[in-house]
Formats: sequence, structure tokens, C-alpha cells
Amino acid sequence: MIVILTALSVEFEAVRPHVVDVTVQPHSAGTLFDVGHLECQPNCQVALATIGVGGLTTATLTERAITEFRPSAVLFVGIAGGLREWLELGDVIAATKVYAYDGGRSEDEEFLARPRAWETSHAIDQVARRLPRGNRWHALLPSEGEAVTPSVHFEAIAAGDVLLNSTKSPLRQQLRRNYNDAVAVEMESAGLALAGHLNGGVPAATIRGISDLADGHKAAADRGGSQRIAARNAAAFAVTLAGELDRQLDQGPKGSPPQATSRPHLPQIRNTNTARDNARVGQQIGVHMGALQDGAAK
Repeated sequence: MIVILTALSVEFEAVRPHVVDVTVQPHSAGTLFDVGHLECQPNCQVALATIGVGGLTTATLTERAITEFRPSAVLFVGIAGGLREWLELGDVIAATKVYAYDGGRSEDEEFLARPRAWETSHAIDQVARRLPRGNRWHALLPSEGEAVTPSVHFEAIAAGDVLLNSTKSPLRQQLRRNYNDAVAVEMESAGLALAGHLNGGVPAATIRGISDLADGHKAAADRGGSQRIAARNAAAFAVTLAGELDRQLDQGPKGSPPQATSRPHLPQIRNTNTARDNARVGQQIGVHMGALQDGAAK
């Protein structure tokens, strides 16, 4: 089982056509999950939900999904703003690291960053890096129209509850100064990473399509359909990744099964009556799982 979470309807609608035989499974608290199988990998069962924006919401509902389904991995799929000029709209970012950039200390004249960061699990990263070889995942992209072939980049992402749309704002400068290796910014992945970390290290990963360059022109890019294209590209890569992860992570460890733990050997207890003249004094000294027990005289 792989859980796939999205924040926006455009992101959900990009993933949903890849899932077949769907039934809606409601959580007791009201969250609705579409549970089905990947069309490209029929043996892979997935649970898909759209949960809204923001890190707090994502952390809470990722925890809920992990508890409900006990998945092999959790993927967050959606769109992001690019922080590098060399990125093209529609490019896919497979996050290698997620920064929570909100933490810090505010002084009179400066902001002192106190970041938290989570690296993507090595197992997911290794599987993801093999997918661009031969571009097999391109088979899930539309065969007609919008023919620009997206590139995949394995880079760090910054996440916080602020929508960035400026190259000059204090936040943009903060990201450049303190999180210089982050190439994209969004709002949910820190919550995802934290929930995975707190649930015994459940593998979690973020796949994002670049829908704008966070440069003040977001509205124009959105009107041109960039969100739909970016979400579609991220979904194609993420669905292919989910199928591979399900196949590889569910194989389990190889080798002989562990041997049953043997019970400790308990020493034999011997009783000796040392009383004289037929007096009956009972004394028992023995060991029972490391405890000392004395019988009372009668």
C-alpha cells in the first residue's frame, strides 16, 4: 500500500486518472480516501486524498493516513514555485531534503534562522533516481499537445506556510541566505516529513512540478495553465515511483526467518531440612527469573 496525498484539487485531479477500481474509504474523523490500484501497476494498491494547504494540516492528516493504512511509503504530489532561473515550467523536483524554514529568532535588526530539515529516505531516493533512465515514466504523460518534455531534478525544497511570489521580499532573501541549496518552495512538505519521522521512520517523499518561478508573475503563469501542466508532470513521475516502491519495499528482508528466542534455563531448587529433634522448619532458597524467594517458618 502506498499513500498519495495532495493539497489542491488540480493536484488530486492529476493523480486520480491513474487509479482504477476505486472505492471511497472514510476515516472516522471525516477524511475521505480514494482507495484503488494503479492502472500502470495493478498489484499496487494506493490510497489517495486531497487534504488542503499548509504544514499543520499536512502533518495531522499524514499521521491519520499512516495510522489508517500502515503504508510502505507516503508521497506528497503537487506543484511548487521555482527558485532558480534555470528551471523550466513543468519541470519535476524529486526532493532530496525538506527544510522547514519558518523556525528562527527575531532580533531588532536581523532574523536568526533555526531550521529543521529532513532528508528523503535513501530507499526512495535510490528508486526515484533510476526512473529518468530511459524516461519510462513519460509513458504516463499525454501523447498529444503540450509536448514539452519535462526534466527531473533531485534537489532540496523549502517549505513553510507562506505563498512566495517575489524575488525581492525578505522571505526570498532569507531563503537565498539560509537555505541556498533549495531550488523550490511550497507549503506542505515539512508536515509530511515530520509525520513520517515521528511514525517510526515511515518513508516519505515529495514530488513537485514547477508551476511558476515565484517572481511576481504567478497569476499570469496560472492563467496560462501552468498549474495543470506541472501537476500532471509530477503525477506521472510520482505514480511510476509509487509502483516501483510498492514492488520493492513490500518484498521484505531476504534470508532465513529469525529463530524463536529460547527461554532462560532456571536452576533446580533443592530443599534441605537442617532442623533437629523432628522440628519442622521450612526454608527454601531459589531463583525464579532472577528473584529471591524465602519460605516463612511454620
